[in-house]
Amino acid sequence: MALTGRAALAALAGGFVVLVTASGAALLAVNAVLLAAIAADLLLAAAIGKQEVARSGDARIHLGQSGTIVVTVANAGRRRLRGTLRDGWRPSASAAPARARIDLPAGASATITTTLTPARRGDITAGPVTIRSAGPLGLAARQRSVAAPCTVRVLPPFLSRKHLPEKLARLRELDGQHRSMLRGQGTEFDSLRSYVLGDDVRSIDWRSSARQADVLVRTWRPERDRRIVIVLDTGRTSAGRVGGMPRLDAAMDAALLLAALAVRAGDRVDLIAADRRVRARVVGAQRNGVLAAITDELALLEPDLVEPDVGLMIAAVLGFARQRCLVVLLTDLNPAAIGEGLLPRAGLLAARHQVLVAAVADPKVDEMAAARDDVTAVYGAAAAAAARAARTHTAALLRRHGIEVVDASPDRLPPALADAYLALKAAGRL
Repeated sequence: MALTGRAALAALAGGFVVLVTASGAALLAVNAVLLAAIAADLLLAAAIGKQEVARSGDARIHLGQSGTIVVTVANAGRRRLRGTLRDGWRPSASAAPARARIDLPAGASATITTTLTPARRGDITAGPVTIRSAGPLGLAARQRSVAAPCTVRVLPPFLSRKHLPEKLARLRELDGQHRSMLRGQGTEFDSLRSYVLGDDVRSIDWRSSARQADVLVRTWRPERDRRIVIVLDTGRTSAGRVGGMPRLDAAMDAALLLAALAVRAGDRVDLIAADRRVRARVVGAQRNGVLAAITDELALLEPDLVEPDVGLMIAAVLGFARQRCLVVLLTDLNPAAIGEGLLPRAGLLAARHQVLVAAVADPKVDEMAAARDDVTAVYGAAAAAAARAARTHTAALLRRHGIEVVDASPDRLPPALADAYLALKAAGRL
């Protein structure tokens, strides 16, 4: 049972009557009338147990965007249902409107649309739907919470999607407009065409030329159906916030852009996320569904405050990647972690695969290194310069082992990683 504002106003009016008359009989009469009216209102209100409630709508919403959930209410009772409905969600879902008025004749149904604008990734489980059925006088209402199961998965925002058209244009230029005249590692035969002045004579296909009575040359294009393995470090350094977002979220954004580009390039994409254990795994997914599968897995990832086990990550990659592929490790260029974890195993990994390490750099370090305003700023600049030098030295050590390194700020990392992938593809190193 719930009392409405009208009941409070009625009680206030009755109080004035009691004050004016200043008699006990008036007090008893006012209370009796008020209680009788409330009881009658409750008896005449539509029964809540006769209502049927169901939820439907968007099962997946990208972080930062909005989705809709439709609540369907069917009045299976004999009386008209007047009142309010509250669609219960946790605060981070930012559900609006919080309440909606309903007025349903017996046997009728209605839909109420709730807009969700989630503030966090992951699964959001809906709470109960609360219906308040008011009586004809509007003094009191019956109230009941009804379960209507619904789960919405909040996906990563994929902010780097805006760079995809530009990278696809470069891919088309690489793959379609500028065919290579010479065969190289990571290329495959494309087509034959007539020889023109200036073509390299080494590209002439003499057998085909003899059959066609024309001089034909072979053209080559970057090989398709290569394998890209993205390894996401979810250890303690991925929890640090850089540029207003966790390192893990920035790494996810770069991984999504790379995956989308590689799929359009005709390559296969796998993903592993790990720290001390494998947290997510997308291996062997169909090309047309791999991006959705990766996005789905990334939605549930959260950093863990433990030191990552690089040996576990490498063992997981070597366990299923038998042939040479591109291994992209999204981690931090922490000198201690790289020196103890990756460098001792760099030779083994680089001997079997092309390895690329991508890291999220903190732009505040560059700002601190350039500051000279006061003594405190000078000391901060010295510390920032030392940190930057250590990071540069770590990248140089990795490059000596044949590992490519991309180190960029959160907003620049996705396009920089995509450019590195396209450069490796153009050079025939995949």
